[in-house]
Parts: sequence; C-alpha cells; structure tokens
Amino acid sequence: MKTKTSYECEKCQYISPKWIGKCPSCENWNSFKEQDVKISKTPRKIEVKEAQSLSISETTKQERIKTNIEEFDRIMGNGIVPGSLTLLTGEPGIGKSTLTLQIANRIAASKKTLIISGEESVGQIAARAQRLKLNEKNLKAINEFNLESALESIRSEKAEFVIIDSIQVISSMDIQSSAGSINQIRYCTEQIMELAKTKNIPVILIGHVTKEGSLAGPRVLEHLVDTVVHFEGDRFQQFRMLRAAKNRFGSCSEVGIFEMTGEGLKEVKNPSEQFLEGRKKGAIGSCITVAIEGTRPFLVEVQALSSVSPFGYPKRASNGFDLNRLQILVAVLEKHAKLNLQNQDIFINIVGGIKLSEPAADLAVLMAIASSFLKKPIHENSVIFGEVGLSGELRKVSHSDKRNKESQKMGFEKIISSGQFKEISTALQILN
Repeated sequence: MKTKTSYECEKCQYISPKWIGKCPSCENWNSFKEQDVKISKTPRKIEVKEAQSLSISETTKQERIKTNIEEFDRIMGNGIVPGSLTLLTGEPGIGKSTLTLQIANRIAASKKTLIISGEESVGQIAARAQRLKLNEKNLKAINEFNLESALESIRSEKAEFVIIDSIQVISSMDIQSSAGSINQIRYCTEQIMELAKTKNIPVILIGHVTKEGSLAGPRVLEHLVDTVVHFEGDRFQQFRMLRAAKNRFGSCSEVGIFEMTGEGLKEVKNPSEQFLEGRKKGAIGSCITVAIEGTRPFLVEVQALSSVSPFGYPKRASNGFDLNRLQILVAVLEKHAKLNLQNQDIFINIVGGIKLSEPAADLAVLMAIASSFLKKPIHENSVIFGEVGLSGELRKVSHSDKRNKESQKMGFEKIISSGQFKEISTALQILN
C-alpha cells in the first residue's frame, strides 16, 4: 500500500499535485486542503453483479416511512424511503436538532430509532426531549464522534432509523486528518451510505453551513446523499421554511412551513392567515402579495419605507428581498413612473422572516415604495402581484389561478396584476 499526497479544492474538487494559492478552476483563494490517497498495487478479485430489470426494482416496491408531520413528509415526497440518506442543513440555532428530534419521536412509535450526536451529551438530548414532551421508549441516543464506534452501535442496537448530528464532527480512525476535513467528511459519508443501503436503514445527516449560507464541506457530499434539505428562516423570527434542494425520490418544488414555539416546531397549515396576523390596516407603505412556494400559494405583507437621505448617496436596504433586484426596480420606478427617488433612502421588509425570490413580487414591492413616497395607502382589501420589466411593462406570472383563489379565500376582493394594467405608470392610479 502506497500513500500519495495531493491537494484538493474545497469548492470545486480540483486536484493539484502541489499546494497553490488560487484554484485555476473556480478561481477561489486558499481553498486547497491536503489529502492522502492510498494506492494499492495488489491485484484484487472483481465480483461481477447480475443486472436486473427495472420493472422489478426494489425501490418501486418499498413503502415510504411516514412521520405524520405533513410539512416534512410533503417535501420528502410523501415520506422517507427506506435505505435513503438525507442531508439536513441550516444556520446555527434555526432548529435542526429540534426538528430531527420530533421526527425521531414520531418514527420511534413503530421503529427502533437511534440518535448519534457528537455535539451534545445524552443528558442534553434528554432535557430537550422532556421540554418537547417526547417520551417514546424506542427512541435512544448516544454521544459518539468516532465513525467505527457509531456504525457498530447502529448494528448492535438493530436500529431501523438513524439520525447523525452532525457529519462534520464524525471522524474515522482510518483517516489521519482532523474531523471536518474533506477526506473525513467524504469517507465517513461513504461508509454511512454503504451501511444505509446494505441494511436498508434510512439515515438523516445534519450538516453545518458556512457564513455565506452554503453547505460546509466538499461539494461531493451533496452528490453522495439522496436528498438535500435546507432549513431556512430568521432565528429571531417565529417562522421556518423547509425546502429540498435535491430529492431523488420526489419533487424539489415543495416547501414545508413551521412555527417555532416553546414546545418545539409546529406545522403551519394556513400560512396566509399566520403571515397576515397583526397587520395594520390602512398603513402607508404596506402591500399584500401572493407568493408561490412549490405548489402552495400564501399571502405575505411587503413593507416599504421611503425617507429623505441626509447624505449624497441614498441607501437601499432589504430584508427578505434581493437587494440587486430592488436597485433595478427603483430605477424602473424613477424612469417610467416619474418619481424622484434620487434623494430617498428606501427600505424593504418582508413580514414574518420570509424570503421572496420569485419575480411575481416585483409589482408589490414597487407599489409599496410608491405608497410610502407619495404618502398614500393602498386599499386594505387589495392583493398585488406581477413581474415588472425594464421598460416598465407588467408581465404575466405563473399560477395566476392559484393566486386568485387564495386571495379570494382570505377575503381580498380587489386583485391587481398584469391582467388589469399593462404599465407601471397606469398601475399607480390605484393610489389616487
């Protein structure tokens, strides 16, 4: 067995025989980490497996494991597939451990469930379980950060469902690098995946994120697992959103919405009602729009504040809305609606900690800004949505029927979209 040293980029997995400062592939600086590759020259016996017909695939015959948490089961494709490997990521304090503990408690009602934590002691997990009033007898936990010991515990306990918190702190004795390195994360994930597939045990891995919000560790980690789920939201807000970035067994377009309470995460069955709670009627700079997340429409409030800037360069800031998109929309409003915003600081806030990324929110943002600048409120029973082009035109958006039905269900009678107005200048007439 011969050991060869190479260097791999953490961002794009480009391999170099020597350390270099800048990656020639992705052009990131200081992204190369040392790794040792063992090369065996001993001839090995290769086992050839017989190919099977797709019509008798085991995957099509397996029944999914239901957690009875509808918001979670929805994004997983109506349940967890046996033998699947799921990666759950999110910012610190967002509620990853709380969510997985609640999932484990539900599954423990019918299957032996094991939580392997390298970050918390069993006493800490038990204290959280008591706070959440979870007491299933089949739910067990161990504190372990050694891979070999963790895998042996899964076998000895005959676990039927496993949660590992987190993959970045698990390390193997076969790899000489520290926990969290590229080699450790890749090797540990491969070994866990092998156990999950051979023993048909579904496993959920909890992963860390970087300060930019992306998944920490090598990109290959996302390719190894079957499902990648992001837990999003502002930890200082009560609402959380769960969405799948990758799902081999279902759609990636679904989203689950939860509310953080003192008794853990609770499902939000009617998001529109929750997001509009506490809304001030007749407020200047307030606009209601309909967002589509996956297949679900829900109403959210867009707030805008326009004030005279004390400096020569006006400030633009947004919470829950893309700042670059906001800069473009303000320029469209200035040119095509003839509003002088060159000396105005403009602030946008999406109530509830929700992030709006679809272009259908463009018109609502512009109307909220115009309402604040002109000091004229928007009618309280109005819902506004539509995409705004650079020429000031209003474009149609997808799922208009769903948006209209959701608006009418919540009691909003006046729906303003590209169907009523063709230009942003004419849409501002509702403020007069």
